[in-house]
Amino acid sequence: MAAPDRFPPGTRVRTYRHDPPHHTRLPRYARGKRGVVVEPEGPEELADISARGRGDAPVEQIYAVRFEARDLWGEGDHHVVLDLWESYLEEDPDDER
Repeated sequence: MAAPDRFPPGTRVRTYRHDPPHHTRLPRYARGKRGVVVEPEGPEELADISARGRGDAPVEQIYAVRFEARDLWGEGDHHVVLDLWESYLEEDPDDER
């Protein structure tokens, strides 16, 4: 039996704010931002490691995460959905639910 997803749909998350010296699939504009998990997308090798040609990339769950455009860029009335690896995310400590 598979382990339950760490972030079920509807979970408020925040992306980590980091600027690694190597490739990352976490866009700069989304670092340190709040979003909501839409759904799990399935496990894949962590691209940050596999893109460097290493054979030891961990397999992590990828989540579709919805961000309000105004939270990313300060304006906009739409939202953006990004597919993000689990290690890019933490539960939002400021979630007021």
